[in-house]
Amino acid sequence: MRNLFEHTSASWVHYSDYEWKETKDHQLYLLPTEDAVPSPYDPMREAERIVLAAMDIGMMLFHRKPEGEVREAMREFARKYGLLGIMTALPTTAKFIDYEKVYFLYNEIVKTESMETPDYLKLFFPFRMPDIKKNGTASAWNAAIDDNKCLFPLLMTFRAAPEAMAMSFMRDYGERYDWLVTVMKEWTFMLITEYYYYDEEHPSDEETRDLYRKGMAAFDGNAPTYHIELRDRPTIVWDFHSLMLNIKLMFSFMLTDENTPLRLCRECAKPFIAPRSNSYFCSPACREKHKNK
Repeated sequence: MRNLFEHTSASWVHYSDYEWKETKDHQLYLLPTEDAVPSPYDPMREAERIVLAAMDIGMMLFHRKPEGEVREAMREFARKYGLLGIMTALPTTAKFIDYEKVYFLYNEIVKTESMETPDYLKLFFPFRMPDIKKNGTASAWNAAIDDNKCLFPLLMTFRAAPEAMAMSFMRDYGERYDWLVTVMKEWTFMLITEYYYYDEEHPSDEETRDLYRKGMAAFDGNAPTYHIELRDRPTIVWDFHSLMLNIKLMFSFMLTDENTPLRLCRECAKPFIAPRSNSYFCSPACREKHKNK
């Protein structure tokens, strides 16, 4: 995995702070605070830390940690890496604003095949909608009145990206708690499935192993596009358009890496990057503790 992405690049944005806000219909959203400062960064350079942070939150959910702890962990994740960009990850195209309707890949968040574009946007702007007007396939967006403190520099940085991607960096863009739970539990479920499938100490019967295989096969992949830029060397630039897709791809490569795979510690069940293919414990202390049982 490291060699494959050694000379690649991608771009995303995180704000300096986030907060949880509740809508009138009691939906809980995570979004940037009013005075938070945005910062672009390259998630490819943070791939291992991002994936492990997401796995840690997923394990908190599986261990039924108190919601307050989970919410704080999600908030801290967003401070470091930003929101997931779910709005651009679910449609069949990140350029969905150019169409009257949004069509979706199979997912557990928006359980419908299509939706009117303005209605879809409202899901992610629960407190204040951007000043965007739709007339069929045509759209006009007055970015000046929405977030003139920080949006224009971001628009310049991401001027070649789909319009919806830039909108997902707006201060009023938010993602629901239950959506984040669904996504992070799905990723972590795949890691847990891999753990039990290859568990030599507690081997499963063939019927159970077949269920594990089917569960892993249900993990859909949606591949990003890419282009090549001539920097100090030819560089592959991935067009993820969402951090969610970036994490999904990184997780897949890390889970299947033959030399330094992503694993759950056999003693404490903490996600970690194994330094070798035959490493099954996150630390010498866990290895010794397991050995002495």
